Amino acid sequence: MERTTALIGFGEAAMAFTPGLAADLRAYDVKTDRPDLAAAKRTEYAALGVAGCATARQALDTAEAVLSLVTADQALRVAQSARITPGCLWFDMNSVSPDTKRAAATAIDSKKGRYVDVAVMSAVLPARTKAPLLVSGMHAEAGAAFLAGLGFSNVRIIAGAVGRASSIKMIRSVIVKGIEALTAECLIAADRAGVLDEVLSSLDAGQPSARWAERADYNFDRMLAHGVRRAAEMEEVIKTLDALGTGAVMSNGTVKRQRAIGTLGVSPPEGLAAKLAIVMPGPKAQAV
Repeated sequence: MERTTALIGFGEAAMAFTPGLAADLRAYDVKTDRPDLAAAKRTEYAALGVAGCATARQALDTAEAVLSLVTADQALRVAQSARITPGCLWFDMNSVSPDTKRAAATAIDSKKGRYVDVAVMSAVLPARTKAPLLVSGMHAEAGAAFLAGLGFSNVRIIAGAVGRASSIKMIRSVIVKGIEALTAECLIAADRAGVLDEVLSSLDAGQPSARWAERADYNFDRMLAHGVRRAAEMEEVIKTLDALGTGAVMSNGTVKRQRAIGTLGVSPPEGLAAKLAIVMPGPKAQAV
């Protein structure tokens, strides 16, 4: 028997997961509240066989489980405002700090729901339901079993309270998203100076197993497509580091670089040169 599962937020992650989920799926996305975006979002629901709902309350009504897949800045608000059935499993799959997840867990616990801290540990494409998931909290065991039944094939329990899984994701993001931002800072300057090929060759010489032109192209692709969201996620990383007292100087810079590229609002073109031309237009230095 298929499980009634609500998707709150129907962006890239939800759309990547949906084809592999064995469930009676309902979805609500805030974009359906906007007249200029609602039709396109309803078309996405229909294309993936999901029952689109006009409100979050309608999507959550009698749902056995919820996959919360909203933007980082909305994760806590959604948990606090949710009206759920007692016993409902609330899978918080958002990239937010352990403190934010603990606050969300308190909200869900007050409604007699079962909160599960979920960290998605890779890009959702092309992995989809094979993406590695870490789960923690009091209901992690029940949550892991439910996720496996839905169709997620790479779920691992992290022993401990809510916040353990998300702390791994947040601290890892210092490197993952930081390298993207450092890639931008380095190669924008190299391109402007007219020494891009030499810089890339030098980087390849230091790490011959990885070609930097391809890595850089991928990093720019992620920032152009998701920089605004990733900046919001990095703000949650900074909260994590501040709570630990370890400092977040580099991560603060990553927020600025991710957001600056993400707010360009353009679809990533093919090729590194085309991406560089978009993120930093203008004359390059001439060779002498």
